[in-house]
Amino acid sequence: MDFKDYYQILGVEPNADDKAVKAAYRRLARKYHPDVSKDDNAEARFKEVAEAYQVLKDSAKRAEYDQLRQYRASGHGTGGGFEPPPGWRPSAGGDAATGHGDFSDFFENLFGAGAQGFSWNAGAAGRHRGEDLEVELPLFLEDTVSDTSKQIRFALPQYDARGRRLADREKTLNVKIPAGTGDNERIRLKGQGAPGLDDAPAGDLYLRVRLVPHPLFDVDGHDLIITVPVAPWEAALGAKVDLPTLTGRLSLTVPAHSQSGRRLRLKGKGLPTKGGAGDLYAVLKVVMPEGGDESADALWRQLAEQADFNPRADWEH
Repeated sequence: MDFKDYYQILGVEPNADDKAVKAAYRRLARKYHPDVSKDDNAEARFKEVAEAYQVLKDSAKRAEYDQLRQYRASGHGTGGGFEPPPGWRPSAGGDAATGHGDFSDFFENLFGAGAQGFSWNAGAAGRHRGEDLEVELPLFLEDTVSDTSKQIRFALPQYDARGRRLADREKTLNVKIPAGTGDNERIRLKGQGAPGLDDAPAGDLYLRVRLVPHPLFDVDGHDLIITVPVAPWEAALGAKVDLPTLTGRLSLTVPAHSQSGRRLRLKGKGLPTKGGAGDLYAVLKVVMPEGGDESADALWRQLAEQADFNPRADWEH
């Protein structure tokens, strides 16, 4: 199997911290999301980016991956394909072994067998219900505002009459996503999982919702947080600011004498819930203009001379 360099996929250095890894994922997930990207390989790139983030965001998986990366750097598997060290038994497999088929062979071979299969021995007779499957469903924040339909494609396991696994078959479904669906929620599609043996019922398909990182909003439960840049004079004198929300734009009143970091609450402008909506918090950030001409500098000097203000007065006590 081919080795995957997850650091290269996300465009980060091997010593990148969690913040840098998350920022790279947010940028690339937005760029390659199949709903917006015009790239012919957008879906494949999106899955590749999600897989890389799945490993690098998890300290245990990342530590084991780094060991494999170092093993390969020492000259193993650099020619005709990569194989893990003899006796490789990952301790961080866990959630990878869900049989959802969205991870690459490289990931599943290293962190968990994607082919979980049924619970019978080859040659056993009788009816056996098919296995449940789970796939990740990426959603934009905008998709949660109202009911929406999404087309999903996933690998459906196939088995012969004796329970031996055959080649997977790709399956496509159109799925209705209710408004207010939140991050990490599971949507059950009864009977859409792997087929059963000897006419037994099929398993279920579970969609695990993952909200795609937004370039403007951070998510805290059903609340949204947006950083609002304001000029020093807007913070000092007050201002009206045109503010984006998930459902349009509105006018935000910045009170006079506002400090950087002040949180202004807009009730009901966050993510929808089953019984209403969360709130939107606008966090003010005072931003200085870049450079300035001589007349502007003269005004700043005049303000400094006339203002009776020492921001470090507490240090003198």
